[in-house]
Amino acid sequence: MQLIWLRSDLRLHDNTALTAAAERGPTVAVYLLSPQQWQEHDDAPCKIDFWLRNLDELSKSLGKLNIPLLIRSATHWDQAPQVLRKLCHELKIEAVHVNEEYGVHESRRDAAVAEMLHADGIGFYSYLDQLLFKPGSVLTKTGTYFQVFSQFRKVCYERLHRSLPALVNAPSRQAATGIESDPVPAAVKGFAIPSESLRVLWPAGEKEARRRLDTFADAQIDYYKSERDFPAKPGTSQLSAYLASGVISPRQCLHAALQSNQGEFESGKVGAVTWINEILWREFYKHILVGYPRVSRNRAFRPETEALAWRDAPDELAAWQEARTGLPIIDAAMRQLLETGWMHNRLRMVVAMFLTKNLLIDWREGERFFMRHLIDGDLAANNGGWQWSASTGTDSAPYFRIFNPISQSEKFDSEGLFIKHWLPELAGLNKKEVHNPASAGGLFGVADYPPPIVNLSASRERALSAFKNLPSRASIGGADE
Repeated sequence: MQLIWLRSDLRLHDNTALTAAAERGPTVAVYLLSPQQWQEHDDAPCKIDFWLRNLDELSKSLGKLNIPLLIRSATHWDQAPQVLRKLCHELKIEAVHVNEEYGVHESRRDAAVAEMLHADGIGFYSYLDQLLFKPGSVLTKTGTYFQVFSQFRKVCYERLHRSLPALVNAPSRQAATGIESDPVPAAVKGFAIPSESLRVLWPAGEKEARRRLDTFADAQIDYYKSERDFPAKPGTSQLSAYLASGVISPRQCLHAALQSNQGEFESGKVGAVTWINEILWREFYKHILVGYPRVSRNRAFRPETEALAWRDAPDELAAWQEARTGLPIIDAAMRQLLETGWMHNRLRMVVAMFLTKNLLIDWREGERFFMRHLIDGDLAANNGGWQWSASTGTDSAPYFRIFNPISQSEKFDSEGLFIKHWLPELAGLNKKEVHNPASAGGLFGVADYPPPIVNLSASRERALSAFKNLPSRASIGGADE
């Protein structure tokens, strides 16, 4: 008997470990509920709910193939080796199969499980699945991990031209095992069930993920480059939550994009090329997680920025978190996050830069807040994005590039449609005033909207000064630990 241990790979199709297990013999699936670990990782309640809903859908699909899904508890990952060992002995399991995960805690967990199982003569096999390339296989000429995305992408393109990662067939129906599936819990203690309106936005299951991918690749991808920065337009794929939970794979996304672009990576439709780039950004940040494990440990990628004099400003942090900064594009974006578990990518950069530059509040505060609310929360991508915006990360924005939220708003929401959707109290303003109600002098019926909590130009100067005073990188040394 083979055991597939499901984690962030909640799908039947193109699931490397699942298919590998099924090819070796009768297979049982297991999923571990780990609420204490999830809380330590700041996983959002809406994300846990999404996992459970997708697990329930997957259980039905596996059931049609006579693959039972068992649910076990390992409150903390420290308990995973014992829990899995016990299950393996109960079911006389020959080998456990998993798809690789890449954070420091994930790697340690898997190593501990493998060690305990091997001591009992039980096999442990891990597979490349949530990435196109194994971390450590895309390196600079000197054998180090890339720190600049454009160079990383170039090598990825060269490899993809030589050999495209193939899709894996779903397993076939097996003979009945006589083992009953466990019911998937509707909720886990410590994680509130999100609103029904949020759940409706993110239906569970592979069928929905595939529908979104096909709809996007068939039509919207052509306009992706020109429309993806405009939050009032449906310009993005809305697949990030499904990718983060492994309900769809990056290989499936890549194949769909190539199919829509006659097999081209770097030419043809600019929309398809731009979207493939985004798949590779996701890849890049996961490679960074492995190559520079300090980013998994709450550390800045650029060590010299650890010396930044971040401000302790709890009232301003709370105003940012609660969407009452007095800057409409910031507040509208934060309301979108709080109500939907998702934020438009352009706005993720705008609100992150506002927090880290205009408020000079530590990026880790923002990173944590996002993880606690995002349905698509992913350590590598979220950390990479926050450190990019804070100018502490790999390939990051130069410290002197500081987005002005008002000009970003005027550029990417020129009619104020996004702002007015999320801030209906500003619906009475015209398209010029809506970006900066304070300039309207309070004459336009927005008495219940707060004035800006910060002066943009003065706070910009404060941030520039803080970054200019940092010691040079050379004097700190870039060694990892």
